[in-house]
Amino acid sequence: MDPIRVLVVDDSVVVRKIVTDVLSEDPQIEVVGTAVNGRIAVGKLEQLKPDLVTMDIEMPEMNGIEAVRAIRSTRSRVPIIMFSTLTERGASATLDALSAGANDYVTKPANVGSVAASMESVRQQLIPKIKALTGRPVVTGAARAAAPAPVAVRPPAPRTGAVKSPAVLVVGSSTGGPEALARVLPSLPASLPVPVLLVQHMPPVFTRQFAQRLDRLCALRVVEAVDGTPLAPGTVHLAPGDHHLTIRKTNRGLFTALDQAPPENFCRPAVDPLFRSAVDTFDGAVLGVVLTGMGADGRIGAGRIREAGGEVLVQDQATSVVWGMPGAVATAGFADEVLALDRVAEAVLRRLTGPRLAPARTPVPATTGGRR
Repeated sequence: MDPIRVLVVDDSVVVRKIVTDVLSEDPQIEVVGTAVNGRIAVGKLEQLKPDLVTMDIEMPEMNGIEAVRAIRSTRSRVPIIMFSTLTERGASATLDALSAGANDYVTKPANVGSVAASMESVRQQLIPKIKALTGRPVVTGAARAAAPAPVAVRPPAPRTGAVKSPAVLVVGSSTGGPEALARVLPSLPASLPVPVLLVQHMPPVFTRQFAQRLDRLCALRVVEAVDGTPLAPGTVHLAPGDHHLTIRKTNRGLFTALDQAPPENFCRPAVDPLFRSAVDTFDGAVLGVVLTGMGADGRIGAGRIREAGGEVLVQDQATSVVWGMPGAVATAGFADEVLALDRVAEAVLRRLTGPRLAPARTPVPATTGGRR
């Protein structure tokens, strides 16, 4: 198999060298070129024909967001991974880049201290995402992504009892999730009769801004989850970065609960703790949705949902940026339906409300996520 051809775009000579040196150590990756700004990168794209581009955000002449827009305007679907800073400004710029068509992001290596630490950060964060976005097996780090060739979907496992009417909607997503969520959630009405809890793999700062962006798009109310908030229909609670989101049941009702228990599936927040908690709290009366993402987070929790009498929907391979998480659920036989992204909201509404309640808004073009 030919190596993955990568174009590295950054105005810092130090960062370019760190990224190039680390990627060049991997026999499956070849750095075919570098660029000091977006304008030069766009010019090199046709010449070098990379399989993937790593892109800094703040650069002279043409910044990373402008470069992503320029690349997508040529109808190129080459995967683009942004280098981001863990600041309010960095989070906002990264979400803008995802909105413009970038596929994913990693922490900028210059932020992590020594050169050795920077190199290890690139090795751990960037290489698995490069391989996942180009359809290569990921054998280290944050788990295994599906190859782009069609994968056999196992029929849903037989049920031992009746399907329960959902009392809560729980959603999990990762790579490509911002765009997917920006397409699904605006198609759900404010009158949704159940609370919604959502895990999107994101660091702190990012989740707060992402919740605000989703809230502007949706008829539903979308908030970054805070510990001890009562669950109410029509409100979406997004797990904050670096905290697992679960549900606490008391004699006063049901409330959100946050904790910093160890990561699961290399993630915090993780989908599995939320799914398990929903099953325990609602006695299996749960509708789970797993959207695009690397790894297998949510697979075990989806199995628990179905075993307890709930239902699980997953995004299909054709419309996923990475068919890792939904693919893991589907191939395990835990998916009641495998759906194209634009059919997910309708399937959710069918189960939660029946055909009598239509979406409150016309689906809008994604404004917060990458594309494939």
